[in-house]
Amino acid sequence: MKTIHTIAELRAQLAQWRAAGDRIALTPTMGNLHRGHLRLVEAGRARAQRVVASVFVNPLQFGPNEDFDRYPRTLADDAEKLAGAGCDLLFAPSVAEMYPHGRDGFTVVSVPRYADVLEGECRPGHFDGVATVVSLLLNIVMPDVALFGEKDYQQLLVIRQMVGDLHMPIEIAGVPTEREDGGLAMSSRNQYLAGDERTRALQAYAALQAVADGLRGGRRDYTALCDAQIERLRDRGFAPQYLVVRRPDLSEPAIDDSEFRILLAAFLGKTRLIDNIAVSTAL
Repeated sequence: MKTIHTIAELRAQLAQWRAAGDRIALTPTMGNLHRGHLRLVEAGRARAQRVVASVFVNPLQFGPNEDFDRYPRTLADDAEKLAGAGCDLLFAPSVAEMYPHGRDGFTVVSVPRYADVLEGECRPGHFDGVATVVSLLLNIVMPDVALFGEKDYQQLLVIRQMVGDLHMPIEIAGVPTEREDGGLAMSSRNQYLAGDERTRALQAYAALQAVADGLRGGRRDYTALCDAQIERLRDRGFAPQYLVVRRPDLSEPAIDDSEFRILLAAFLGKTRLIDNIAVSTAL
């Protein structure tokens, strides 16, 4: 596997692969990789002859009081894992390579439909940073398919909306959430969990499952159903930001709906956990 740090060198390699008729898959990441990231690479390998993974901790998607400075940078370990998963090329640019003229006044891509709800409300400006860096990576690589994990479900919707609106000829594929034993969604931030927090963190997935069981049992009092689990999480030391039932497009559900997405965000100590599951009650 090659590791490349500049856009010019990356494009030169991609041109050779395209000339050979190879289909190209992209898996964008911020590094500190776990098994969920490697599933993206494996899914890319199933869809294309060449797989490119990017590792870039994007400053635009971090708020002023978030963990940009302490976000784990583990490039050597990431490269070893990617090579083992069958990745062909690791693109690991610097901030200066991606934003050569600085970030002040830089062109920003915004997807208003999702910018101010749920994650967007909790993290103002976050999805502008996500959409901007993903648009950069898609334009730099121009893959045939790009793969994203469903753990960041709202992010997946933002990217699909952006790609559709901007007529980018790129397939956006979602890959199911990879989970630890007990159901905790894999995340690079799970390593922040201290002491017994990792065990208690399993209650986040349990809360999602409890809401799902209520929906499957015929309950449609969405707010009450979620509020009961929010209180349960608070009793176990969580600070929930939201636990909601939505349609798959994140709009408010109606009483006769049968397809749902349940989404959760909560702090446990200093660690922010997000998760979601799909539920279908259709016969």
